[in-house]
Amino acid sequence: MHPTLNIAVKAARRAGQIINRASLDVDKLKVSVKQQSDFVTEVDKAAEAAIIEVLREAYPAYGILAEESGLSGGDSSEYQWIIDPLDGTTNFIHGVPQYAVSIGLAHKGVMTQAVVYDTNRNEIFTASKGGGAFVNDKRIRVAKRDKLDQALIGTGFPYRMFDHIDAYLDIFKDMARKTAGMRRPGAASLDLAWVACGRMDGFWELGLSPWDMAAGSLLITEAGGLVGDLSGEANYMQTGNIVGGNPKLFGQLLQIIAPHLNAKLPA
Repeated sequence: MHPTLNIAVKAARRAGQIINRASLDVDKLKVSVKQQSDFVTEVDKAAEAAIIEVLREAYPAYGILAEESGLSGGDSSEYQWIIDPLDGTTNFIHGVPQYAVSIGLAHKGVMTQAVVYDTNRNEIFTASKGGGAFVNDKRIRVAKRDKLDQALIGTGFPYRMFDHIDAYLDIFKDMARKTAGMRRPGAASLDLAWVACGRMDGFWELGLSPWDMAAGSLLITEAGGLVGDLSGEANYMQTGNIVGGNPKLFGQLLQIIAPHLNAKLPA
């Protein structure tokens, strides 16, 4: 395992210990509302602090972009950690066991290391650029299905910003008609990891943040899949709109989305 990735795994496991302890009694957690349907708990903050402590001890000059604390340290660095300490907070506070720790490392804007840690299943997804993708040290690959009507596709419902909800619903209707099924588990980083290991054949969502996509996008590409924005270009980290899937289905997903793109719903 790459030394940098090893540190990221250590940080993710440290956060996972905090999350697992808190999950035993979620009713006692203090929950704050950042904005509509966007929650943060003391666990998010504690897990993020634990991650940052581990990363800074090993790589003090690297920049950090974290969901709760934002940009910090080494902002001019060529390297930047991108952190979601608890992706799926709404699931977590409701006792739904579908959430994860996500840590990615970018070098000059290109993802090079990725960790997505599913603390409930004790599955740790990892990838290094050019080195493949793994779950618990077992190599993973995207699914081989090539027919859309046999494909299981993941998505995420708009929950915070509703500017594009009509366009989203139109795309959803077309996807539902042309695929074997749609799923919305509620933690984008884990959804992307599931595409990488073949549990889902593709994924699309609008309005995500960089920390939702950073690690998961590298997992997919290192597992042999493709990731892009709604037009298939590489701007998903900037737009927040992402499509991912195996190479045989990626283009078919884009074809379904394409008629709905316009000035109000850019790629």
